[in-house]
Amino acid sequence: MTDIYLVRHGQTEWSADGRHTSTTDLPLTADGEREAADLRGRLDPADFGLVLSSPRARARRTAQIAGFDPDRLVIDDDLAEWAYGDYEGVTSAKIRESVPGWTIWSHPTPGGETAEQVRVRCERVISRVEASGVERAVLFGHGHALRALTLTWLGLDFALGDRFPLETGTLSVLGPYKDGRALLSWNSR
Repeated sequence: MTDIYLVRHGQTEWSADGRHTSTTDLPLTADGEREAADLRGRLDPADFGLVLSSPRARARRTAQIAGFDPDRLVIDDDLAEWAYGDYEGVTSAKIRESVPGWTIWSHPTPGGETAEQVRVRCERVISRVEASGVERAVLFGHGHALRALTLTWLGLDFALGDRFPLETGTLSVLGPYKDGRALLSWNSR
């Protein structure tokens, strides 16, 4: 079974403000570029047989600053962030003013993706990685999408998503453990 390294992109203006960012393609902030540079010493591109990235510039730029050749990145639309629809650019606190208790994990996103649609995308990513036969793969993506992928990997309900905080510029690892799948490392800097 492949070890899957998950890298959340570096900070953007909206991630710093807690605004939901899916299709809006924002650049990394100076702090986000520093976060990506900090990954350079922790990830050796030669260690990975498969390098997948979300199509969003913030994920691709994080990979490049972390030392990965942009020509070696395989762009995977299934790694794009959860489509927030009408909630694009809006904070959870603002959404809760009209929808008390709202979370991406438990409520709909008008005009956006359902949890089931995101799970199906995550299953395709996992299948693609497993079919590759490589020892290690690295995936550059986004906070909610990578958390959803982790929950899918572990066979857990998306309602648990808030229990897996994932900061910008962090590294997490999924992999085999005994006869199953496990979370080997989470949200590390």
